[in-house]
Amino acid sequence: MAKQKKAEKNKNTEKPIEKIPEKRGVSYGVVALAFVAGILVGVLLTLYKTGGSPAMPPPASQADHKSTAELSDQIAGLEFRTSQNPGDIAGWIQLGNLCFDANLPEKAITAYEKALALNPDNADVLTDLGVMYRKAGKFDKAIQNFDKAVSVDPKHEIARFNKGIVLMHDLNNPKGAIQAWEELLAINPLAMAPNGQSIDEMLKKMKQQ
Repeated sequence: MAKQKKAEKNKNTEKPIEKIPEKRGVSYGVVALAFVAGILVGVLLTLYKTGGSPAMPPPASQADHKSTAELSDQIAGLEFRTSQNPGDIAGWIQLGNLCFDANLPEKAITAYEKALALNPDNADVLTDLGVMYRKAGKFDKAIQNFDKAVSVDPKHEIARFNKGIVLMHDLNNPKGAIQAWEELLAINPLAMAPNGQSIDEMLKKMKQQ
């Protein structure tokens, strides 16, 4: 599903709003649907970044140790950079992105919150913050941030899609999820889930239950 501010893992444009170095695509969830005789029998959720790469990296193997160490070094460098310059919005976003990639949701949340204190109208950062709140098990906070992203950018498809994911998968609110995805279709009737499935077709099958 393509993101509006960037033509998603975008690196947040400042995220999508002012241009940030090494911008990362907004992250979002992919719903894999299992159907039997046309009936939705289950929903399996995996978070994905734009372009189809998993948002939550798998456990590192020995071959990944070097890259993991490099990522840790980059995080440490950005932590020092932002401690020296708390007004460095690009630094906070980059730090949030790296912590997102390193599966460190609490650190990512802190960094994104710092960035939003400097620029509260960044729909991409709000969306990624929502994903991290979901990862931390704070589902209501995730919804709040997706809603804020939509209030900033009503055409932000990823925020709308992610809201439906959390409502369906985490809050057991299929009615709310269907409404969120119907609102997504209202702004883009051809909207697709990141796995390539038509959201319109997905909803039709869900409603057949």
